[in-house]
Amino acid sequence: MKRIITVLGAALVLFGTTATAFCQKKTAAVDPVDQRVEALLAKMTTEEKIGQMTLFTSDWDVTGPTIRAGYADDIKSGKCGAIFNAHTAAYTRKLQEIAVKQTRLHIPLLFGYDVIHGYKTIFPIPLGESASWDLPLMERSAHVAGEEAAAAGLHWTFAPMVDISRDPRWGRCMEGAGEDTYLGSAIAKARVRGFQREIGEQQGVLACIKHFAAYGAAQAGRDYNTVDMSEIMLREVYLPPYKAGIDAGAATIMTSFNELNGVPASANHFLLTDILRKEWGFKGFVVTDYTSIAEMVQHGNVANEKEAGEASLKSGVDMDMQSAIFYKYTAQSLAEGKVTMAQINQATRRILRQKFLLGLFEDPYRFSDVNREKAVLLNDEHLGFARDAARKSCVLLKNEGQVLPLSKAKTVALIGAMANSQADMMGAWSGAGEAKDCVTLLTGLTAKAAKVIYAKGCNVEGDDRSGFTEAVNAANQADVVVVVAGETRDMTGEASSKTNIGIPGVQTELIQELMKTGKPVVVVLMNGRPITFPWIAEHANAILEAWWGGSQAGNGIAEVLYGDYNPAGKLPMTFPRNVGQVPIFYNAKRTGRPSDIDPNNHYASKYLDSPETPQYSFGFGLSYTTFQYSDMSVDKTTFAMKEPLQASIKVTNTGNFDGEEVVQFYVRDLVGSLTRPVKELKGFKKIMLKRGESQTVTFKLTSDDLRFYHTDMKHYAEPGDFDIMIGGNSTDVKKVRVALTPARTIKP
Repeated sequence: MKRIITVLGAALVLFGTTATAFCQKKTAAVDPVDQRVEALLAKMTTEEKIGQMTLFTSDWDVTGPTIRAGYADDIKSGKCGAIFNAHTAAYTRKLQEIAVKQTRLHIPLLFGYDVIHGYKTIFPIPLGESASWDLPLMERSAHVAGEEAAAAGLHWTFAPMVDISRDPRWGRCMEGAGEDTYLGSAIAKARVRGFQREIGEQQGVLACIKHFAAYGAAQAGRDYNTVDMSEIMLREVYLPPYKAGIDAGAATIMTSFNELNGVPASANHFLLTDILRKEWGFKGFVVTDYTSIAEMVQHGNVANEKEAGEASLKSGVDMDMQSAIFYKYTAQSLAEGKVTMAQINQATRRILRQKFLLGLFEDPYRFSDVNREKAVLLNDEHLGFARDAARKSCVLLKNEGQVLPLSKAKTVALIGAMANSQADMMGAWSGAGEAKDCVTLLTGLTAKAAKVIYAKGCNVEGDDRSGFTEAVNAANQADVVVVVAGETRDMTGEASSKTNIGIPGVQTELIQELMKTGKPVVVVLMNGRPITFPWIAEHANAILEAWWGGSQAGNGIAEVLYGDYNPAGKLPMTFPRNVGQVPIFYNAKRTGRPSDIDPNNHYASKYLDSPETPQYSFGFGLSYTTFQYSDMSVDKTTFAMKEPLQASIKVTNTGNFDGEEVVQFYVRDLVGSLTRPVKELKGFKKIMLKRGESQTVTFKLTSDDLRFYHTDMKHYAEPGDFDIMIGGNSTDVKKVRVALTPARTIKP
């Protein structure tokens, strides 16, 4: 949430404070909202309180939205306080009327939905959008998504997902910001601010940080699997993005499916109470992921569902999504003394507070306005912004011989099943988006090219090569070939983990046949994860990573291919050469036998059958122009604790196009009491340079940026030597060595 909404009687007064203040700020005076919560809580029965702690799904059938009769009865009896998967202004109003008009206390429902990268107007998948490294863009896309969701009767989105992921086998990496903690934390803040902006005016929704915690580290990249790591790794790499989202004011947080330290997250007191509540001071409410309380029985840390519910409530869960464990057992557990009324009251209190802050007790239907819904969804402004987001998410991986940008006078052979697939433009988790509203690359190119000859070539999967001849014939009639290859939208996402992350089917064979024509071949990749394509990486003339670009994907990609927009995207995850390198990430630790000292040493840390380096490193991305980095300068080579050091570098556009560049700032701690990564991102700036123009970019570094966790779990910096690095990716950098003086060590 972005503002404190204080209710005095029937009046709603809006104060323009920050997101953090809206949800979490403590005030010296008694909060009128808290007073109203306590007054309502005192009137509620135990059954009604447990009802507020229960979240059920709505069902949708082929003729439109419906809800199972049993759920409607639960709403009437006050046994269900929140519904998800129910949306549209008309339908949410229908359900809200049941809660408001037919229940004893008239407590309104809270409506939630997975608005991950757009509600009706669909934006690039979060991993793709993260490749823009454009924080204002990501904040705005979340705001547009929240505005559309709010116009469709929703109050709450189960986003953003902020899990750090270093394993592209894990299908849900498409929902997050990639492998880096610093970048992921910055994006978490931006997306929370975007979702919750102007929520008091019904132009935003409650954000839900997920999945708490470390879900992105599932073993073997297999969804729902176990997570096992040291507490230092947890605190340094995985926890900061959740904390960043909470600091930005996130109203809710969702537990993860995985266990940590042998305890499933939905009953993990260490995570939900010790860290979340006590250390971080989180004041919102905690909701479980789908049926995760019930799944604790399969995990094997409880004997039955009743025990699972007791463990979850005592550990800090406030709302049970879908499993109906609180619904079925909490009253009995209370009677047996297994849980307390204080625990039930606290959970109910946190949930009711959000409903009051949303203004639902003043006007339960304020989010269910069909006229606003018609005006907001898929409007021209939103579609125009989606187009901009699609092009800014593209990453140029190769451009041999300046094949790109294309000439509008040339004939293009467009090949590939996904080149004309509206559904695949949306990607996974596409909200209420519809394929019919999506622009394909065929449509986008046709609007720009002198002539486009389209041939499917082959399916994304399978071994049918019968379309190869048509595709080769099309290539022979054209000046340049554009091939769309990669994954369909259902190949990445929840429950879509893979052991083979190569391009499926015979798509690579098709590209090999097209290369034989001698025509320039541009490969446009559409996928939701880092994929492997070694032959294509070596032989294709140009490669553009376009992800799944959303409603305006075709137009956005076409603008990049024709140079109407100069690509500036940078990879948020490392692309491996093969799946055997996984997990592979830029900020790994150096081994005791590094291969770079003596590449011929048989006993160095390396592979016999592959380089240990990735295909494309974190932060990598080309442009149609070129950027030259000067040597780095620093205002001092020795700096004391808490004293700022400034590092500057001049970046010059030396090519023939105006363009943007993401200037990246890395640090390496050369000697620490604990081993440190080979480099860590500590800052970045996206700049625009006209051709021939130069700009000096400056970064500030203090000892706070050099803190790390020690064996005693204290977070502080140590004096010593550091390499500071600036460049256009994590590999090609300018370097200067500086020293943090050993005057004293700063501890909390």
